[in-house]
Amino acid sequence: MNQVKLYIIILFITIYGTIIGQNNLKSVRIPDGRMISTSTLNDYIKKVMDSLELPGLSIAIVNDNKITYHNTFGVRSIKTKEPVTKLTMFEGASLSKPLFAYFVMKMAEKGELELDDPIYPFLEPIFPEGTIASESFEDYKTLTPRIILSHGTGIPNWVKGKPITIAFKPGTGFSYSGEAYQHLGAAFGTKLGIGWGNKLDSLFIKEAAFPIGMDRTLYTWDAKYDNTVAKGHIKGKVNPEISRFKKVGPGYSLHSDAEDYAKFLIEMMNPKNITIATRDEMLKEHNHFKENNKLIKETGQTGWGLGFAQKPTPYGLMHLHTGNNQDFQAYTMFIPNQKYGFVMFANSDNLFPFLEKLEELLGEHF
Repeated sequence: MNQVKLYIIILFITIYGTIIGQNNLKSVRIPDGRMISTSTLNDYIKKVMDSLELPGLSIAIVNDNKITYHNTFGVRSIKTKEPVTKLTMFEGASLSKPLFAYFVMKMAEKGELELDDPIYPFLEPIFPEGTIASESFEDYKTLTPRIILSHGTGIPNWVKGKPITIAFKPGTGFSYSGEAYQHLGAAFGTKLGIGWGNKLDSLFIKEAAFPIGMDRTLYTWDAKYDNTVAKGHIKGKVNPEISRFKKVGPGYSLHSDAEDYAKFLIEMMNPKNITIATRDEMLKEHNHFKENNKLIKETGQTGWGLGFAQKPTPYGLMHLHTGNNQDFQAYTMFIPNQKYGFVMFANSDNLFPFLEKLEELLGEHF
């Protein structure tokens, strides 16, 4: 009996050690080829977080299609001082968009929707009068999933209840739009006859999340996470409210953490749940920025695929996305030919100054 117990203990230690070892190697490779020790990275993160008073953070790095680094820092709330752990959930903000785009691509692959068919026929029966400005109505009726996912609609980011005015002929320009993503989600849920509440979220989990190992990512709130979710912070003050989204918000309502989201980055670089052809279609440029686009000058980004922004770097084409719900912010990027991915979630409004400082150690990431 003692030998059996000893065998079980050794087996457990071996398996557990293998899992931990995969997630936290002694060093990680960054795009410029350097190896950074995890102890150096941990110490640097703590130092920068303290200097910026960043409350909490979940961060992960992918090397060669494996999560080689994942760690959490800080607190869920500066009031309660409860620590951020590997079970802590964060709002993903606009990191919702590329993951929803992946879901759409998966469902298109299954024949549940066509990327180039207009969404309006599915919305027409439920469309509130006055949603679209009369002068933009004909243009609106030409919107397709492909145009929406690549931000070519001409619709503002958010309209806040005002009639939607389309700025240019859809498919001929760039206008980042969370509003348009919302319309796509509503159209798809209506087409399937399930609406855009938890039934649509359940379909996302079944078809997109679970097959790639994401088991802690969702668009509509589940009360089982009430005691593990982080609290948002704005200007050093806690937002006591938890965003318990009841509808799928393709542009903003995701809850996740860095380790779970990193599995999506692995899928983008080494697809298992979609075909390589579908992945390639998602990552190719669908909306090339015009010369006067301010993102070219400000960030070096040159266009958009179906979900992710794109930026040429000396190390290969970077696919990236920011997320900003004010009291929660997030960021992700990956470079396929480097097999490198990076993602982080924070429960505050000062993640991007943190990213700037982190680049001093890790090199260009944005």
